[in-house]
Amino acid sequence: MPQEASDGSFCPLPLCFLLFLLTPVSLLCAEPMVQKHLESLQSSCGNGLETGALQRLTNLLLVEGLTDIQQKEHDILQVETTKGLPSTSKSIPLEKLFLPLSKLSIPPRISVTVGVAGIGKSTLVKLFVCSWAKGEISRDILFVLPLTFKELNTHEKLSAERLLSSACPHTPAGAARTLLILDGLDEFKTPLDFSNAAVCTDPKKEIQVDNLITNIIRGNLLQEASVWVTARPAAAGQIPSGLVDRMTEIRGFGAAEMKDFLDHMFLDNRDLSSQVLQHIRANRSLHVLCTIPGFCRIAGSSIAYFLKHSSDQSQEAPVVPRTLSEIYSYYFKMALSGDWLEKPREALRIEQAVNTSKKLVGSLGRLAFYGLLRRKHVFYEQDMKAHGIDLSLLHSCLCTRLLLKEDLPASTAYYFSHLTIQEFLAALYYYTAAKRAIFDLFVESGVSWPKLGFLSHFRNAAQRALQAADGQLDVFVRFLSGLLSPPVNRLLSGWLLLQDEQEGWRSQAVDALQGCLQAEHAVSWRAVNAMRCLQELQHTDTAQAVEEALRSGTLAGMLTPINCSALAYLLQVSDVCLEEVNLSNCLTYNVCKRLLSQLLFCHSLRLDNNQFKDDVMELLGSVLSGKDCQIQRLSLAENQISNKGAKALARSLLVNRSLMVLDLRSNAIGPTGAKALADALKKNQILLSLNLQHNSIKEDGAAFLAEALLTNHRLLTLHLQKNAVGAQGARTMAEALKQNCSLRELILSSNSVGDSGSIALAEALRVNHSLQCLDLQSNSISSAGVTALTAALCSNRGLLSLNLRENSISREGGPAIARALRSNSTLRKLDLAANLLCDDGGQAIALAIGENRALTSLHLQWNFIQAKTATALAQALQSNSSLVSLDLQENTIGDEGMAALSAALKVNTTLADLHLQVASVGAAGAQALAEALMVNKSLQVLDLRGNSLGPAGAKAVANALKVNRSLRWLNLQENAVGMDGAICIATALKGNHGLTYVNLQGNLIGHSGARMIADTIRSNAPDCVVDV
Repeated sequence: MPQEASDGSFCPLPLCFLLFLLTPVSLLCAEPMVQKHLESLQSSCGNGLETGALQRLTNLLLVEGLTDIQQKEHDILQVETTKGLPSTSKSIPLEKLFLPLSKLSIPPRISVTVGVAGIGKSTLVKLFVCSWAKGEISRDILFVLPLTFKELNTHEKLSAERLLSSACPHTPAGAARTLLILDGLDEFKTPLDFSNAAVCTDPKKEIQVDNLITNIIRGNLLQEASVWVTARPAAAGQIPSGLVDRMTEIRGFGAAEMKDFLDHMFLDNRDLSSQVLQHIRANRSLHVLCTIPGFCRIAGSSIAYFLKHSSDQSQEAPVVPRTLSEIYSYYFKMALSGDWLEKPREALRIEQAVNTSKKLVGSLGRLAFYGLLRRKHVFYEQDMKAHGIDLSLLHSCLCTRLLLKEDLPASTAYYFSHLTIQEFLAALYYYTAAKRAIFDLFVESGVSWPKLGFLSHFRNAAQRALQAADGQLDVFVRFLSGLLSPPVNRLLSGWLLLQDEQEGWRSQAVDALQGCLQAEHAVSWRAVNAMRCLQELQHTDTAQAVEEALRSGTLAGMLTPINCSALAYLLQVSDVCLEEVNLSNCLTYNVCKRLLSQLLFCHSLRLDNNQFKDDVMELLGSVLSGKDCQIQRLSLAENQISNKGAKALARSLLVNRSLMVLDLRSNAIGPTGAKALADALKKNQILLSLNLQHNSIKEDGAAFLAEALLTNHRLLTLHLQKNAVGAQGARTMAEALKQNCSLRELILSSNSVGDSGSIALAEALRVNHSLQCLDLQSNSISSAGVTALTAALCSNRGLLSLNLRENSISREGGPAIARALRSNSTLRKLDLAANLLCDDGGQAIALAIGENRALTSLHLQWNFIQAKTATALAQALQSNSSLVSLDLQENTIGDEGMAALSAALKVNTTLADLHLQVASVGAAGAQALAEALMVNKSLQVLDLRGNSLGPAGAKAVANALKVNRSLRWLNLQENAVGMDGAICIATALKGNHGLTYVNLQGNLIGHSGARMIADTIRSNAPDCVVDV
């Protein structure tokens, strides 16, 4: 079987194959030797390439370049910060990786594929080479040369000609469409320097290998060849973006892929696979990291080992490994025990094996530590000998799990099975060496100012990590901190650590890390990593206190520098921040500035009521303009943002690629601010929803936004309520709607639109069939305006919701509305509450409801409706099969109207919500309703607040509840039911298994009675929430 590679895949092929030129099968008939090698290569490439496991690699993410965090931060931090979520970038199939993106473009010459350590870059190369060799993909490529930087490390100088001839002596002169694959730039011993590399155009001239690669990429050599480089993101940053024609990224596991991967790991034990997956999902941080296949293999192995041996653990109840240090400690214990666990347990043999393993771990640890400092991840025989590593011991189970070996034509390469394995070994070495070292261990020569004691060395490591420009030492310091935690010490004591030796150092290490977080400057990624170090140390007090305040909304006043670092850490790991990060009413300018870089990766961010002014908008504008920005929803409601702040946000919208929802309600951006945002909308094609409620944009602001709607084809929702746009503003919006086909929701409530504006909007509705929701609440619209709107509805085929609440629609408007309801087949929700329809208008609408088959929700609250309209509606409900919600609150329908509606409920099977608050319903009406509830099976919500049911009415309803199984929500608040009525309701619930909420407040039953009723209901119906 092939060995596992550092990216969670298998080792690359032997170089005798990797350096051999491949050609499509159809071209090889006359080349028996090449055909033989090709068949051998196909066989080697095919090992371990199961179709299901590799599905993830058949589609890559097409990206525009590296983000700042990819270029500067550790791979693990990149995944933690982005929460392992898939990018919103477009994807490109593997078979089209080297094809033009359009008919007008040309194939890319330089392609770069990036992915964090362990994501599967080498596996991707193998998959492509194997598929190409079989003639399945990229048939236009005639020659493929797959090379690794491990092999290139063994050469000091090469020429382009020698490179090709050594790779494949059969290369025809001037061969067309050759693909040169350079796998693993991060493993190259020399950084590429495009600024100072000497130009070389002579293919016969031997030059330094790094210069050769830069000249090939620049096009000075092998101009006709295409080049494909794979690398970790930071290493890929060595190649200037201007030279890269196409950049792709390998995505991590999705949920189903992670499950399949673990099932494949534990083929013979699916129960174990399920348990491992359950533990991974229970730990959000661990689950995020397990989107990396290489890490998922380590974590899965560790948890499985724990589960298998948890019954063997000592006195204390074992806790499943959660931190990085615990995961890797179990992995190392598994590796250490592998050589003798199943063998006869003679004490002498075990002691010898332990001593040998300790010595080997110490040597490998020193190699790992100084390799980490030099950014070296591939080692050769001379490196192993220089660190005193006995090569004869590398066949042990310990080494095969930690260190992989690859035979090259001229040498043998060694590398750790994953980057984090090297970092854990480095931390083990540093931990052990720091106890006796008297000089700075970071200075390999040993010449430095004296440093005495473990804590001195620990502080030195923490400070170096905190001050580093990148995250090179982040995970190393995490592991070093974790080695001081009691669980890790218990786990490794007697193997790699001395029992309880950390007790005297742990509290001081906590102080040292917290001391690093006291600075007043901005929270950096290094500070967040220091918080993770505290978590590894099992010091969780600070983070827990901040999380509780975040959960309860009491963060105001407690965001000190160290608490800001804790908050930044929680933004990545806390379930409280999973759906939305709510930092309302707790931030100041200085705190916001301190947290700025950490807000980039909050997908949904709420910053309401923080008294933010325009200076904070400048800060947030810089965040939204960042290439790393992943904010999709941003709420800045109820702040103090003026037109200057709106301009800052507008500038960011010109370049932002993530924000889809922006809420600026209740600020003061005015017409000028609206213009700035409107100008941005003309170019921005990402934003889906904009809320400018209560911003005094007036008619000029509405005109600017209307102009933007003529060219913007992305915005779906626009909220402009309470902006004094007037009739003229409504007219300009109406003109825009005649051309705009993308807007789905327009809110214009409380804008003094009047009949004139309504008539203009009605004209727009005759031609616009894309708008689905129009809100004209509180706009002084009378019957003239509603007549125009309803006439438009007769021909409109798109509007689903129309809100005309709180206008001046009189009884004359009823027939107009009725005509629309008879002919319109798309409108689902109609809100006519708080108008002046009276019985005449209500009856006209009720008659139309009998014929309408589309409307699902009708609001007629507070319309001076009486029993006649209720009776007409009842008749309609007997034939209507679409209406789901009916609101007749604050209308005096009385017992007569209630009786009519109740009769309809006996036959109606669709109405689910009935609102009859303050409807003058008494005991007789309640009795009629109760009879209906005994047979009705659709009603789920019944609101009878503020009526006069009395004890008799309550008793009747209670009897119905013993039979009814559909009702879920019942409000009998303020109905004078008294103690007797309340008791009837409470006892009735013993036989009712459907009700989940009941309200009996304001019914004159007193405090003691309320407690008794509440207890009775909770006893009879434990799942029912009660308000008494």
